[in-house]
Amino acid sequence: MLSAKGVTLHRGAQVILERVSLSVGPRTRLGVVGPNGVGKSTLLRVLAGLEVPDEGAVERSPASLRVGYLSQEPDASPRETVRDYLSRRTGVAAAGRELDRLTRALEADPSQVEAYSDALERFLALGGDDFDARTAVVGADVGLPADRLDVAVSDLSGGQAARAGLAAVLLSRFDVFLLDEPTNDLDFAGLDRLERFLGALPAAVVVVSHDRVFLDRSVDRILEIEEHHHTAAEYAGGWSEYVERRAVARSQQGEAYEAWAAERARLRERIRTQRSWSEAGVRKAVKKPRDHDKAQRNFRTNRTEKQASKIRQSERALGRLGTVGKPWEGWELRLDLTPAGRSGDVVARLEGAVGQRGAFTLGPLDLEVAWADRIAITGPNGGGKSTLLGVLLGRVPLRAGRRWMGPGVAVGELDQRRRSLGRGADLLAGFAAATGLVPADARTLLAKFGLAADHVRRPLAALSPGERTRALLAALMAGGTNCLVLDEPTNHLDLPAIEQLEEALSRYEGTLLVVSHDRWLLETLTVTRTWVVDAGGVWEGG
Repeated sequence: MLSAKGVTLHRGAQVILERVSLSVGPRTRLGVVGPNGVGKSTLLRVLAGLEVPDEGAVERSPASLRVGYLSQEPDASPRETVRDYLSRRTGVAAAGRELDRLTRALEADPSQVEAYSDALERFLALGGDDFDARTAVVGADVGLPADRLDVAVSDLSGGQAARAGLAAVLLSRFDVFLLDEPTNDLDFAGLDRLERFLGALPAAVVVVSHDRVFLDRSVDRILEIEEHHHTAAEYAGGWSEYVERRAVARSQQGEAYEAWAAERARLRERIRTQRSWSEAGVRKAVKKPRDHDKAQRNFRTNRTEKQASKIRQSERALGRLGTVGKPWEGWELRLDLTPAGRSGDVVARLEGAVGQRGAFTLGPLDLEVAWADRIAITGPNGGGKSTLLGVLLGRVPLRAGRRWMGPGVAVGELDQRRRSLGRGADLLAGFAAATGLVPADARTLLAKFGLAADHVRRPLAALSPGERTRALLAALMAGGTNCLVLDEPTNHLDLPAIEQLEEALSRYEGTLLVVSHDRWLLETLTVTRTWVVDAGGVWEGG
């Protein structure tokens, strides 16, 4: 059992987590969702023991429980090989070093035998004894042959780096897996392999993910970290059940607030009316005094007291009404991708085109993109999808053939690495240069995408992947492009932003090319054609 009890964590004056509690037992399948920056990754780090909460506690039972955290971003050190990377991320490297240390200590101090036995047990439990053999098998299974295992991670392609991250999960032997966005950059085969592995895994899994199909298939509980107060609420079921239950809960909360607000307004109006009647009676009595008959005086006194009593009753009713919180309406990605005019009938054409990127060759290709085409581009990692986009846009040189771009085409691109705003300069300078906006207008637009004053003076590389993605979407909106080229657009966006991006794409009237492994997006997005890219070729798909 791994449990968090009342975990609260602050960074300066900012609340990251507020009284979050959860229990992780055998075969738990818990998905963690919430907007970017709400504290999902921080919660995993706290559960892993990498961050210490300001209040509350994380408890392991037994204390020897093996808890493994696999982070969202590749964290390979410079020149670290794939084999060393996998050994480190699975915990085998650290366990091996500790075992070696205690082996040496045992030679000089026999009293270290118990500590040595514990270290040996941990090394074996993590799979250290047959790690190299398993690495070769798993590597081949995910598409990392033996000749890539001793290559530096930094020298891998994007697809190969994603496979290395998947291999780290498949090789791990933890009691509790803490996975931060494990589906990012995986192709369909990788997603299927990950889902099958987790389905058969006897260990517990806590996963942060924005992949809705993955959440439907792989978890049976959802923990939502709420944006406003950073508290947590748990729902039974996968993503689809969570959406339904959340909608019901929010509808009930909205109805309760509206009923409370209406009753509060009614009581306040009644109190104002009663006071007005009472004050009017007093003013009338002062201006036109009645006779001094005792009975009349008693009647007026009783009537005044009754009116005052009614006011007190209404005030007590108002006090008993209490307070019902207004449903929180968080920041929304309000994305408008209206095209800047129409291009020609032919947007781009490739004739016998052969593109070369390093040792990889794509083509020959004979392809045409027409105005208002909506093309989904799919295929395995390393198949050439990003190279195809580079060939179409002129970034990848042609070894043979011809490329032609039609008149009036204004291309807006969301690149997979999220680096097209430049490096080095701060976000504001890079964004203003890319969009042509003056700094004041650039600040205003970035703020609409949740990038405020503390973001705009930071280098683009210092922003989170989600923040970089929002900055690039803001640039697309500023450009008013009529040909959108999106490479894995849902990567690193939170689920509310993904839903709003899908809505904007459904309204978009220009030409659209989308590379994606987001199965939910591909199922809901209206496309006119599908291109499958694999092994250096491109085919029309179904």
